[in-house]
Amino acid sequence: MIVNLCNQTMIQRLLFFCLFGYNATVGAAGMGLADAWHLLARTGFGPTWPEIREFAALSRTEGIDRLLTASRVQAVTPPPAWVAVYPPPVALRDLSPQEQQRRQQVKREQGRELRVWWLTEMRNAPTPLTEHMTLFWHNHFTSALPKVSSPVLMYRQNVLLRHHALRRFDVLLHEIAKDPAMLIYLDGAVNRKRQPNENFAREVMELFTLGEGHYREADVKDAARAFTGWSLDRETGEFCFRPAWHDGGTKTILGQTGRFDGDAVLDILLAQPETAAHVVRKLWREFISLQPDEAEVKRIAEEFRKQRYEIRAALRCLLNSPAFWASAHRGVLVKSPLDFVIGLQRQLDLKTLEQNQVVQRAAQLGQNVFAPPNVKGWPGGEAWLDSRALLLRRQIVQQWSMARRPRKPLAQNLDFAIKPWIRQFESADWREAAQRLLLPLPPLRQPAAILSPIEIVQALLLDPVYQLK
Repeated sequence: MIVNLCNQTMIQRLLFFCLFGYNATVGAAGMGLADAWHLLARTGFGPTWPEIREFAALSRTEGIDRLLTASRVQAVTPPPAWVAVYPPPVALRDLSPQEQQRRQQVKREQGRELRVWWLTEMRNAPTPLTEHMTLFWHNHFTSALPKVSSPVLMYRQNVLLRHHALRRFDVLLHEIAKDPAMLIYLDGAVNRKRQPNENFAREVMELFTLGEGHYREADVKDAARAFTGWSLDRETGEFCFRPAWHDGGTKTILGQTGRFDGDAVLDILLAQPETAAHVVRKLWREFISLQPDEAEVKRIAEEFRKQRYEIRAALRCLLNSPAFWASAHRGVLVKSPLDFVIGLQRQLDLKTLEQNQVVQRAAQLGQNVFAPPNVKGWPGGEAWLDSRALLLRRQIVQQWSMARRPRKPLAQNLDFAIKPWIRQFESADWREAAQRLLLPLPPLRQPAAILSPIEIVQALLLDPVYQLK
């Protein structure tokens, strides 16, 4: 079903413009409701009706500029208090079984609190694009808590990704390469000249910069030698360089020869046109479609390099491209589990829903933040929607959209009240407005007019089109 939806017929396209495009603009220069929904859904987590109305009055260029200039570098949600103190690692052999068990329990609880903190930020962030890009880089520069085994270091990495989320990719690359969580995850912390470890050198070429097919095995081996000596201070958890571990000999990487260190290798990789193209290709799959237009990728990648790897510059080109706004690319991306659970909260205005439950549901759907499945991250796309995930998504919709009943305690802390929700539209035809809020395209099954308001909303949420953006 979803696969078929990702290839909408011409009839469905015409229906879309008849229903969403006609009389959808707000002011002569405004982009209109349909364009506003598309822009906000692709760059955030489930647009709300006030956001859609606000952006509908802007032109496309004005809307993109507002998103890019309003971004920030710090979270607004206070983190757990324990992130301020780094506990040095202790050898398990020095602990009793009871102490080992207690330390594991503390780490599990801190991991849970860390996930709650980030998903709360995704829900409440005043600039959702910042969190969207922080998540994008989390899936690009992958690290996972189970191996890193330090919630504090994973928190620090998250702060780093957010700080550079919309700044310069070259700076981010240099800093993430020295990030302690990354050094542990890809074994850089134990990379020394007598036993070079190739894990980081391989992944920085294959996944972070060039992509497959643009380097040789010999390049990986010599790059691994260049990264030797990059480690971390066990007492502080900070990056440190250990000269005695570094191989200062001559290396040859991508045809260049010299006594390169790790930073020099990264600069060589950044100088390759393939690096900009690889990043732009991933951004295209994130924001436009799963099949990048290679001519457009080349054009945007050239601008990306020209602008010294400014991420905002790449996004501005991408979001202003005809491909982003094309009707053929609307409603063709599958919502990730976080798109789904965070978007459902935001669009139903569920303020008291326990974030522990949201974290648990996202993990059950296949997206457990701070623990991607492997170094390649989450594959995304149609992989999000197997039969089990579809059934669970349906159950979540039915549970979270349960209407609140007067004078009765909230079921499982849910607070969806249909009457106040309808009043936000300030329109006699709230059904059409609700459809514009919740769906990227017309529903496959139009809710019957005789249904109650809550049944209409639930029917829209349960329609297969709700799984797309």
